[in-house]
Amino acid sequence: MKVLIADDDPQLVRALRITLAAHGYDVVAAPDGQAAIALAAKEHPDIVMVDLGMPRLDGIRVIEALRGWTSAPIIVVSGRTGSADKVEALDAGADDYVTKPFQVDELLARLRALSRRAAASTNEPVVAFGDVTVDLAAKLVTRADSPVHLTPTEWRILEFLTRNAGALVTRQALLKDIWGTEQVTDTGYLRLYLSQLRKKLEPDPSRPRHLLTEQGMGYRLVTDPA
Repeated sequence: MKVLIADDDPQLVRALRITLAAHGYDVVAAPDGQAAIALAAKEHPDIVMVDLGMPRLDGIRVIEALRGWTSAPIIVVSGRTGSADKVEALDAGADDYVTKPFQVDELLARLRALSRRAAASTNEPVVAFGDVTVDLAAKLVTRADSPVHLTPTEWRILEFLTRNAGALVTRQALLKDIWGTEQVTDTGYLRLYLSQLRKKLEPDPSRPRHLLTEQGMGYRLVTDPA
C-alpha cells in the first residue's frame, strides 16, 4: 500500500519513511503543498498524510484539491490542536486527524483502519430511496439519474445515515463520526446540514419523507416510508 506524506519537516519525513517501510508501506513524500498535489496525481497513493502548515499551498487547500478527483483516505498529521482547525480539515474532506507529537503505535493503528476502509470500499452497497441513489463506493449521489453535488460534510452525514438506514442515529454519534470527538457540541450545525440535504434530496423539503428528525434524539434515514 502506497502512502504519500506531505510535510515540510525533513526529520519527521525521514523517521516516517523508516517506520512505515518497516511495516510494509511504500512511501513517497512531498515537501510542500503544490508538490504534494503533483505527486498524488503521478503516484495515485492509497493513503495521503497531510500537514496543515506547509509552504506554497497549505494543507486545507491540498485536501480540497485532492478531493476534486480522488476518494483515497486522507489523514491530517498536524501540530495544530484547536477544534476549529480539526473541523475545517474534516469539512474539507479529511478522514482523520492526528496531532503532533503523536505515538507511532496510534498513527499505525489509524493507518490500518483507513487501509481497511479503503479495501472494503470496493464492496460497498448502493442504497436507494425515492428517486435518490447513494453509491457508497464511488461516493456518488444521483437524483433522477442526475448527479447531486454535496459538500464533504453533507456527504459524511448522508453516508453515516445511509450505513445505518432505518436506525435512529443520535446527534452525539453523528458529531463524533464527522468531527472525530464527542467534545464537539451541536450548535445548530447538524440542523443546518440536514436542512441542506433535504433541499437537495427530498421531494418536499418542508415535509421530509426520508431524512427524518427524531425530536430530542437524532435523525433517521427511511428508505421506504411505507
